[in-house]
Amino acid sequence: MQISVAHQHRQIEPREIKLLVLDIDGTIAGSSNTINPSVKEAVKAAQNRGVQVAIATGRMYRSALRFYQDIGSTLPLLAYQGAWIQDPYTTQLHRHWCVSPATANGLLDYFEQPQLRNLLSVHFYISDRLYVREITPETEIYAQRSGIEATAVGDLRRVLGDAPTKVLALSDDTEVIDRLLGNLRQQYTPAELYLTKSVATFFEATNPLANKGTGVRYLAEELLKIDAANVMTIGDNFNDVEMLEYAGLGIAMGNAPADVQAIAKWVAPSVEQDGAAVAIEKFLLRNN
Repeated sequence: MQISVAHQHRQIEPREIKLLVLDIDGTIAGSSNTINPSVKEAVKAAQNRGVQVAIATGRMYRSALRFYQDIGSTLPLLAYQGAWIQDPYTTQLHRHWCVSPATANGLLDYFEQPQLRNLLSVHFYISDRLYVREITPETEIYAQRSGIEATAVGDLRRVLGDAPTKVLALSDDTEVIDRLLGNLRQQYTPAELYLTKSVATFFEATNPLANKGTGVRYLAEELLKIDAANVMTIGDNFNDVEMLEYAGLGIAMGNAPADVQAIAKWVAPSVEQDGAAVAIEKFLLRNN
């Protein structure tokens, strides 16, 4: 269900927005895996009006860098759902919240149950590198889109001497992912793990304190000393919900699931229709 443009929200004055935070996949990058010129131009126009722009993504830090550079951001980059926040210019690592090796081992035990093992490709992200049991077709597609290389190690327990930043399980069967998410939310409380989907085929687990909402709050309140009311966020999936709820103006993409659209202040056109550019024009550039 697409929410109409008339979805209730208080009138946002463009001068109030001082920080714009953008998701990557499904928001500023669609099937082309690049940012279209109209989105870049809208971002640049917003920056020229004094709005700072940041990236918040579930991607690896190294995979998100080219998008960060494409939009000309000067703020720290939020990667891994905000579990890893680093300034690409100074290389300062502002935050690195991990999943404990013991918890990652427990997740692996669950993934390797006989009824699940052959249905899932399991990814461990450690020190901004991707480790997998084996290179599956799903992993190959993921690595190509992400612009990274996966390292196959057989038993993933071999790399658990270091704590993973994120654990991901992917399957082409979205019902498998939905069941996985539902079952693991019964086993782990929100105080133990942050569990989400970034796309319908990706189950993701991070440190319980790490989500895009806490990451955006850090940028706004700790670094920029501004309030949530001065923040606009744009996202398209369940891992964007916390930052959409946090911001004074949370925008969902037209390609977002209905439950994500329902919590947004406004719903933009889809990513393939350059919806992020439409939202920026409407709220940050028009009549200002």
